[in-house]
Amino acid sequence: MANASGDFIWYELLTANTGAAAEFYGAVLGWRARSADGSDRGYRLFSTGETDVAGSMEIPVSQSPTGMRPMWLGYVAVDNVDAAVSRLVAAGGTQHLPPTEVPGVGRFSMVGDPQGALFYVMRGAVEGGTSTSFHPSKAGHCQWNELSTTDPAAAVSFYGSHFGWEKGDAMPMGEMGDYQFLDHHGQTFGALMRQPPGALKPRWMFYFGVEDIDAATATATRMGAKLLDGPSEVPGNIFTSIAEDPQGATFGLVGPRKK
Repeated sequence: MANASGDFIWYELLTANTGAAAEFYGAVLGWRARSADGSDRGYRLFSTGETDVAGSMEIPVSQSPTGMRPMWLGYVAVDNVDAAVSRLVAAGGTQHLPPTEVPGVGRFSMVGDPQGALFYVMRGAVEGGTSTSFHPSKAGHCQWNELSTTDPAAAVSFYGSHFGWEKGDAMPMGEMGDYQFLDHHGQTFGALMRQPPGALKPRWMFYFGVEDIDAATATATRMGAKLLDGPSEVPGNIFTSIAEDPQGATFGLVGPRKK
């Protein structure tokens, strides 16, 4: 089925070293990397099997003075990028990159929600195109999208009004409030929660599927990642780990325990 407006359709790593990132994620997730433009310093595509699931690029020089850190960002599908950006900004969001056209790829813009979490909006060049970058059960694909924010109620309202996301079930987290699941067209695709004390700023984090959480976590740390949490069990006999890659981008792993 073609992707609907409001679907996550792509994931992108902004990093200080695309070559090192390709080696790291290749070892941890089994991704193959290739250049999208034939340049060693250009945009790189990550694929699992025959499917492109993510990309990476070096942090733009124009962003270096702002102190932009290595990070993962997600792309959300919209019907009209320019109109979507105008509405997002009018609702308190921020435009960080104006609508930009990439021939044969699509039109996109980097924006921030009112609390400061960054993401992209995009309309692909292929009418009715289907992205499987997000797949809730396939290894090598993003399986979960998680927002940490200073104002969960405002975030639910903001993303709901612009992308049609709805509140699903909620899991109480004590003083942290609820871990609020997010649904879109009947599918739970992620969640949001209150930002933990001491966190730098609101952000999205993405959990990539693996076939063996212990093996993947061990490979990540062996390759230079800093383990922040896990492996921890979540409902469904599934485990998650959270880590910083060697360049400092935070990411998650999710999968079963084989032992």
